[in-house]
Amino acid sequence: MAEEGYAVETSSTADLTPGERADFWSEHVTAYHCRLDYRFPRGGDFRGRTVRQRSGSYQLIDFWSESIAYARTARQTRQEPEEDYRLLVPVDGPLSLRQDGNEALLTPGAGGLFTLGRPFELVQDAPARAFIMTLPAHEVNGRLNRSSPLATGFDLSTGLGRVVAGMVRDVHEERDRMTGRQFDVVCDRVAELLCMLALGDERPDVPGHLAEVEKMVRRFVRAHAADPALNGAEVARRLGWSLRQVQLALQHAGTTPRELIREERLRLVRDRLHSPQHRHMTITELAHASGFSSASALSTAFRRRFGVSPREMRHESGR
Repeated sequence: MAEEGYAVETSSTADLTPGERADFWSEHVTAYHCRLDYRFPRGGDFRGRTVRQRSGSYQLIDFWSESIAYARTARQTRQEPEEDYRLLVPVDGPLSLRQDGNEALLTPGAGGLFTLGRPFELVQDAPARAFIMTLPAHEVNGRLNRSSPLATGFDLSTGLGRVVAGMVRDVHEERDRMTGRQFDVVCDRVAELLCMLALGDERPDVPGHLAEVEKMVRRFVRAHAADPALNGAEVARRLGWSLRQVQLALQHAGTTPRELIREERLRLVRDRLHSPQHRHMTITELAHASGFSSASALSTAFRRRFGVSPREMRHESGR
């Protein structure tokens, strides 16, 4: 069926001769994903089938096959870039996923998330069935701290993980009764919940999550305090969080983005006033080099924070 840019397609090796099946499967999977390497332990006599749901944004494939190994090489990632992610949800049989030095043995009740933008290996040593969902990179990168290694294994047997797995199964079972809009809405929600699961928190405002956000925000602000354009919205954008999450995390710690940025700038000025390397700079130059709009704005904030003016602190430091 095909409707509103949404399609459901079924494919199988059943009607092919044994000598055609391996080539068909290689071309079939490549068309659905990207160029990969394939290893068929039993040679050409291979059996497999897929049910594919797709829209302009998402793709969900229910697949079953005999033993096979997939790999994406560094050369393939350079020659044919593909930044989107894949969520793997086993239904029957084990699969082994390796990427970035991480390895996860995935069985029913466990799931894996990986990117096609870097080399990986997926090994299936026995017949297995699983769902594999394509998640656009912007739906993942905007929610996760991508400076950290991507987690590969998830518990899908309880809690939020079970909800995610259930939604994947349900959207497959209702494939012939869904519109493209409905399919995209459900997949959007799966992507959001999966990122929350990857971060280790089932709610975006739990204390553990807020403490981690606060830590990241403080580290970022300290490193970029001298940028005069720095504000709460820019911090949130650069770290991949919403402004609300940044505000909530800092509120939990008793401060605000504006107060934190001002505090880090004041600390930066104080350190430079004590540093012989910055003694040649005037107070006005220090103000502009530390993110303040003017020397008077610096002096007012500095005296309120430390009880003395920048000039007086430099004088005391020199003595």
